Amino acid sequence: MLQLCLAFCLIAVAVAPAFLRAGEGEPSWEKTLEAAKREGQVSVYIGGWGVVLDEGVFQKRFPEVKLVGVALRGGGDIAKRILAERRAGKYLADVSIEGFNSNYNTLHAAKLFDPLKPVLILPEVVDESKWWRGRHSYLDPEGQYVFRFTGIPQTGSAHYNSQLVNPKELTSFWDFLYPKWKGKIVARDARVPGPGNGALRFFYHNSELGPQFIRRLFSEMEITLFRDFRQGPDWLATGKFALCFFCSDIPKARRQGLPVDTFGPMKEGAGIVSQYGTIGLLNNAPHPNAAKVFINWFLSREGQLTLQRAIAQAGDDAPDSLRMDISKDDVPPENKRMEGVKYLDLDIQGRLEMKPIVSVIDEVLAASKK
Repeated sequence: MLQLCLAFCLIAVAVAPAFLRAGEGEPSWEKTLEAAKREGQVSVYIGGWGVVLDEGVFQKRFPEVKLVGVALRGGGDIAKRILAERRAGKYLADVSIEGFNSNYNTLHAAKLFDPLKPVLILPEVVDESKWWRGRHSYLDPEGQYVFRFTGIPQTGSAHYNSQLVNPKELTSFWDFLYPKWKGKIVARDARVPGPGNGALRFFYHNSELGPQFIRRLFSEMEITLFRDFRQGPDWLATGKFALCFFCSDIPKARRQGLPVDTFGPMKEGAGIVSQYGTIGLLNNAPHPNAAKVFINWFLSREGQLTLQRAIAQAGDDAPDSLRMDISKDDVPPENKRMEGVKYLDLDIQGRLEMKPIVSVIDEVLAASKK
């Protein structure tokens, strides 16, 4: 029995996450962990990917720190919730995990974040060689507050009916302007929040496409617009339209056997977006040390693997973590970054704003009604 217990202990040590072993003996980590246990709780507000909190992995790893999650799916709902609480004098949130619009455009702009960079303690998190392109990625120009942990390829959100279109015919986005596709394209009205934001930013800021491509696409091709997220995929699958820009849930529809698919990268390359993949530390957080423990865990190998696995198991498309030292088996091919593709980073200063792009579309649509 003693030998069996000893063997079990050796196995447990062997499979323990590297970040736990690395953290042992480090005064700053040990001190933070003890303070977190005294606080007893961490409140994490998360948009879109709340299933990662439901996995229970963090709670099992740190049973003395209760994880309280607030998960909301609506665009910008997390930021609205935190702002409303702050206006009411309630300081409830410790950590915000959301997209760039909530975490950067709203919460960072309102100066509600403390610097996150000094909070990174564990060697496997601090080591930038473990991350894509050998560096950490922050959305804010200070490189301190809004940490990006995912990088999902944005190939233009262009989709097709596989019974009507041979994808090999379209190798450039300019090919979508051929007369044969006139009147056969449907697109979600991306002037309102939702799918298409990243694709339009990619078109607009790509030197091989630019505003001129957007103008011609919406002025020459007699595109039909929709706002109900379900409408476009339904029209595409039934063959009412051959092509769709900014349709949602196409990979899921394909898995269900419907004749729809998504184009891969065109010759103009692809963009990189974070979706819900940014994290920030709220200032005046009620549980600052527990927040530090959560952030270090979440950005560790175990935390990022949990993120990918939880989303995949929930039936959604897992994002590609910017950590390069973890398995990507749970990430679908269309969400994986590929070697040899020109990637344009869309979640940086100067490429985040939608207003000039919406103005171009408004201008074109207004002219077409005259």
